[in-house]
Amino acid sequence: MKKDRILSAEQAQPQAATVMKKERDPRLDFFRGMAMLIIFVAHVPGNYWAKFIPARFGPSDAAEMFVFCSGFAAAIAFGGTFRRSGFFMGTARIVIRCVQIYMAHLGLFFVLITVCYVATDYFVGFDYIGKLNLRYFDTNTGEALAGLFTLTYVPNFFDIMPMYIGVLALIPLVILLARVNPLLVPVFSIGLYIVTWYWQLQFPAEPFSDRPWFFNPLAWQLLFFTGFAISSGWIKPPTPNKYLLIACVIFVLALVPISNWPLMREFPVLKEIRTELVYGFKKTNFGLLRWLHFLALAYICVSLLKGHEYKLKSRYFDPIIKCGQQALPVFLLSMTLSWIGGIILDQIGRDAFGLTLVNVSGVAILIGFAYVMAWTKSSPWRAKSVNTVFPKQEEETTVRDRAVQPAG
Repeated sequence: MKKDRILSAEQAQPQAATVMKKERDPRLDFFRGMAMLIIFVAHVPGNYWAKFIPARFGPSDAAEMFVFCSGFAAAIAFGGTFRRSGFFMGTARIVIRCVQIYMAHLGLFFVLITVCYVATDYFVGFDYIGKLNLRYFDTNTGEALAGLFTLTYVPNFFDIMPMYIGVLALIPLVILLARVNPLLVPVFSIGLYIVTWYWQLQFPAEPFSDRPWFFNPLAWQLLFFTGFAISSGWIKPPTPNKYLLIACVIFVLALVPISNWPLMREFPVLKEIRTELVYGFKKTNFGLLRWLHFLALAYICVSLLKGHEYKLKSRYFDPIIKCGQQALPVFLLSMTLSWIGGIILDQIGRDAFGLTLVNVSGVAILIGFAYVMAWTKSSPWRAKSVNTVFPKQEEETTVRDRAVQPAG
């Protein structure tokens, strides 16, 4: 019996080590959570607080943070499936995830257009359908529904989910390339990015104009697969180096003046420089300056956190990490809350009190929702509970369970 205990303990040690190796990097969830909260603040219409989000001080913003972290997380979530269960099952899981995102996209649209109809009817003098640029859906509902379901009608404000579907759909191809040689992945990603710019490859966003998707997945895949390749170990990021760190800091600071509109209005020369570099700032086709700026910021953060990652596990950061762990549902709620917050501000005014009320309560609701989602996903109803209805039956079941347990 003692020998059995020793063997069991020895067998448990490698299992425990495996669990430790697979422990989730807190940096991933922390920055995804930060992106979710910033996205909320950024999408509240007429929100003065949005003047202080990262996008006002550089080309890249919370969208880049979200896409990179999503690529990094996708390698963890789906890469293991391709390795363990083969290419077919891995692809099937990608398809299922794309369907989930597609349904989430449709659900978000119908929730928000309902909010717009209700608010427009209730608050006289406010056209929230037109304000969200959904007049086409109101006047051409049949055509708009066909476009909505085929992703040929993608209004602004509903554009990031279709892009995410597009980059996810490329994962099976990237996995095949990596099996031949991992270096083919960056070659393919950079090549597709260049071809997209050269031939202006885009997806139509509405049938009545030539406006493309606001986020072009053929270009944004560059950032997504940068995170995916780093997470998979196909490419190695540079190790912390003080000279490279200084260069990144200088690069980031140099872009602040030509990224901040109040500064550019004050100094016209900055606006002229911005005009010369305008293609680097383009969001639809993911301008190159956005990529370089994000990589510089990421390198700065990684260097400063090196050896201190454990501090992110503090209970003070847990609310943000929880939002990152529940990124999809939190994102969907944040987009809905941001528009509702704009409606509230229209009614109570955008003074200090109104802005504080909407922003603080919105962030609090998102954090609370993240905890609720985490609790729900833990399946608490499966936990063993005392049978208060049939206590005798509960006692008999417990005795029977103990009887069948192995000795020792």
